[in-house]
Amino acid sequence: MITTRGRYAIRVMLDLTKHNNGCYIPLKDIAARQNISKKYLEIIVKDMVSGGLLVGASGKGGGYKLVRNPEEYTIGEIIELMEGSLATVACLADNAIPCPRSSTCETLPLWEEYDKMTHNFFYGKRLTDLL
Repeated sequence: MITTRGRYAIRVMLDLTKHNNGCYIPLKDIAARQNISKKYLEIIVKDMVSGGLLVGASGKGGGYKLVRNPEEYTIGEIIELMEGSLATVACLADNAIPCPRSSTCETLPLWEEYDKMTHNFFYGKRLTDLL
């Protein structure tokens, strides 16, 4: 399940895209437009800055802005930064311990196909596709 962290991160990215004028956008403005608690957004954007999606500046004229052009961001990278792996089952997660049943698992092809569809769906959508 994708939590509010992932969903709100996408909303922040869309807000920054829509209001991109080359200047930093204050978090209070984003919070007001998106009707999200500024305090909660502070936690979210901190992770987004650490993850390289945003850059922030404090003080007068400060706020946040995108690091790259909006069309360069995929929804998948935003969700994975905020939520962790998109793997649908534990055995398909990055760095998963090899499953001793993988060679005989009758359901593995099902999970691999579902995992691939999920990955392709979210990584096939760009931030600008949502505008």
